[in-house]
Amino acid sequence: MQPDLPALFARLGISCERHAHAAVFTVEEASALPLAMAGMPTKNLFLKDRKGRRHFLVVLRDTQRVDLRWLATALQADTLSFASAERLTRHLASTPGSVSLLDILCDSAGAVELVIDAALWEADALQCHPYTNTATLVIALDDVRRLLAAHDREARRVTFPAN
Repeated sequence: MQPDLPALFARLGISCERHAHAAVFTVEEASALPLAMAGMPTKNLFLKDRKGRRHFLVVLRDTQRVDLRWLATALQADTLSFASAERLTRHLASTPGSVSLLDILCDSAGAVELVIDAALWEADALQCHPYTNTATLVIALDDVRRLLAAHDREARRVTFPAN
């Protein structure tokens, strides 16, 4: 179940900028939007290991390329592949094209491991979808950290190789 973000943000004292826009399904479409937004743009991947026992929400810079074999080794996981839309809905209450860092808040069972590009952890603010691909939020990184802590979620930071 998706938390009520405005109420959650108000309770935690988190402010953000909200930018409404046409639906975007890819990083390329998002990059083409005629919006001037602060914060680091992100790309989000929902992955599973070979047997489907481990699931990962990987959040990285929108320009970062990912070698799934390298990432599997870094995460000490069996072969990684993209998880199905059904798994995405079951674990994160999300749909393809709308996956976001905020989706980890929907994983009340703790079945999904959050993996964040170490370079994002150095940004001032991040861009992410608020459970829909027709808007983007800009949230200060300190507020992202506070939000994750309030939900007892830790992010595993991974330093990705240069493109």
